[in-house]
Amino acid sequence: MVHINNEDVNNNEVNRSRRFHFGILALQGAFQEHIHMLQNIPQVSSAIPIRKVEQLATIDALIIPGGESTTMALIAERSGLMEPLREFVRSGKPTWGTCAGMILLANEANKTKKGGQSLIGGLDITVNRNQFGSQIDSFESALRIENVTTSSDHLFPAVFIRAPIISSINSPDIEVLARLEHNVGETDTSAIVAVKQDNLLATAFHPELTNDDRLHKYFVQLTQDYYYTGKKEK
Repeated sequence: MVHINNEDVNNNEVNRSRRFHFGILALQGAFQEHIHMLQNIPQVSSAIPIRKVEQLATIDALIIPGGESTTMALIAERSGLMEPLREFVRSGKPTWGTCAGMILLANEANKTKKGGQSLIGGLDITVNRNQFGSQIDSFESALRIENVTTSSDHLFPAVFIRAPIISSINSPDIEVLARLEHNVGETDTSAIVAVKQDNLLATAFHPELTNDDRLHKYFVQLTQDYYYTGKKEK
């Protein structure tokens, strides 16, 4: 006979119904749009801008937004946030980097400014910064995203602004979620633009600049799964 631990059952039900606290790194870049997107998702209890070290202890998951990755890294270092951000990622808590945020989450980055730049790290990937050129080379592309889009006629409207790409996958733990659907200049359809590794998510584009909240719901679900199971999701 299988013995059911009522305390475990009750704890699981609490986890299933709990709402989560999200932080959006707000040193520079498009953080407010992420806040607005998250506030409309029922499982989100709060979505707050993160500017101080002590705020990291109040959140369940973190989004590192688009912007200028070098500037964001410099501000994080000057404000004493860089090492606490690394510790947050190392702890296994769900973290999502979009555009510049993806660069900061990468373990390696090419095409950096002279002298390079500090990275938070955690994702076993190498990225190319500004793969497609300057601001005037921004574009939109409809993408198939694993576990997010459900059919070829309901693709995700990805917005690319001075976007990076993933030039190298450096671990078998990396799951490729999306590639370009067509050539863009000298960049072809093999270019990887979204990945997942355990509870780290990274997208080269700006989902917060659309009206499509599927990726935000995906990240909320990833967060819910992490706290429901109490361990890293593979």
